[in-house]
Amino acid sequence: MKIFKRCFIGITLTLSLLLAGPLFLAACASLQDSGSWRTADRSSAGIAPRPEQEQAAVVQVYGARAYNWRGYFSLHTWISTKEAGADGYYVHEVTGWRHYVVQSRPDDPDRAWYGAPPTLIADIRGEQAARIIDQLDEVIDRYPYPTEYTAWPGPNSNTFVAWVIRQIPEMDVALPNHAIGKDYLGNGVLSEVPGGSGYQLSLGGYFGILAGVREGFELNILGLSMGINPLGLGIKLPGIGELALRNTNPMPEPADLDVETGAAEAAGAGTVSQKTL
Repeated sequence: MKIFKRCFIGITLTLSLLLAGPLFLAACASLQDSGSWRTADRSSAGIAPRPEQEQAAVVQVYGARAYNWRGYFSLHTWISTKEAGADGYYVHEVTGWRHYVVQSRPDDPDRAWYGAPPTLIADIRGEQAARIIDQLDEVIDRYPYPTEYTAWPGPNSNTFVAWVIRQIPEMDVALPNHAIGKDYLGNGVLSEVPGGSGYQLSLGGYFGILAGVREGFELNILGLSMGINPLGLGIKLPGIGELALRNTNPMPEPADLDVETGAAEAAGAGTVSQKTL
């Protein structure tokens, strides 16, 4: 009898911990507008540099809360790219409403995801970004689930982004712990983490453990992950995501952003900013 009681208490505490974050988000406010997805905001957030502002190649990874109640649990992630000297961006993502779920198309790189504002997860520029772009089309063509989509536990949009990152070591991007589907390995059990320096064990995306330099340590139970990130000085909570003091993913140096800002201001004012000299 005591064994059953302890098991019951353990299961109750585990479920409470896993669902505390999503329930907190649900209790606070709606993540998206209550209207139809047809009229939900899909405008650009203005995060990505304008092509005339940044001539170098750009590779960015974005995430935004999934639509409707799913957003209390998970994100939708995608990859945006711009070749050197190009006048626009391409967006690479997976959606679940077409037979062929993989999409690579010209688009604004940082659109809201049906009412949910995007968050920049990683930003790679210059020669490293150009080398990534050179490999991207061939890698996307090899994606093993081009006509499959399952919101939980995968394969889904986060499975796609994580898979692409694993195939291109130069990306070295750790996805947020609440990007459900990133840990889906298909028939595999053991794999490198997307961040590059570490490994993960995953049982169909339902259960698993992960350890990596960029990711830290994660425990996955029923697709909901929790853990810590020593490098980022953060904790990871199911549904809420990572609360950290710093981003461990690739980002431009502040000096590079200052130069871009100065160039954009100079172009708008018709004068040369001292930041560009």
